[in-house]
Amino acid sequence: MEKILVVEDDLSIKSELLTLLRANGYLPVDTLPCDLALLDINLPGENGFELCRKIRQQSNVPIIFLTARSAAEDELLGFGVGADDYIRKPYNSSVLLARIARLLKRRNTQVLTVRGLTLNLADLTASFGGKSIGLSKNEMRILACLMQKDLLTREEIIEDLWNNSLYIDENTLYVNINRLREKLRQLGAEDYVHTVRGVGYRL
Repeated sequence: MEKILVVEDDLSIKSELLTLLRANGYLPVDTLPCDLALLDINLPGENGFELCRKIRQQSNVPIIFLTARSAAEDELLGFGVGADDYIRKPYNSSVLLARIARLLKRRNTQVLTVRGLTLNLADLTASFGGKSIGLSKNEMRILACLMQKDLLTREEIIEDLWNNSLYIDENTLYVNINRLREKLRQLGAEDYVHTVRGVGYRL
């Protein structure tokens, strides 16, 4: 049974969340470790942003902000401190459950391997020839996309990153592709990411 950390100071909302999660086969918990975290932002004392930063220092567990704060600045800050998704209250139960399921599925698909190159999605590392190197979230998602499809357009990669709550445009994609290539070169996996002129990229 997958554990979901619920941090919510409104007792009625927390009770509703606990009932919803239990009814759908999840085990709500109050402390780490967990498989996914649901965080409010407006909390007494330490706010959700600070809590998210602390969790990120020790875990790559998926984090969803579930909050009444609707300003774009708050959403951007949420992603900036390491959240994977941002859902505004009042929330739709079906949408919340779908977002939880998507993030847990992504987390559970932890290891991909293509031609000796291994990507560990859980700890954001790539390995080749006995060597490992850390990747950024953008680099990890780009490599994951490339490892799961023969040919990807730039638009498909950007859409995948957007769907996974990572904001990126075409110029940023180009920068991240080059950084990924350099890290793979350091592993000895040179010429793994190929540019298909006018289309996109492939392994």
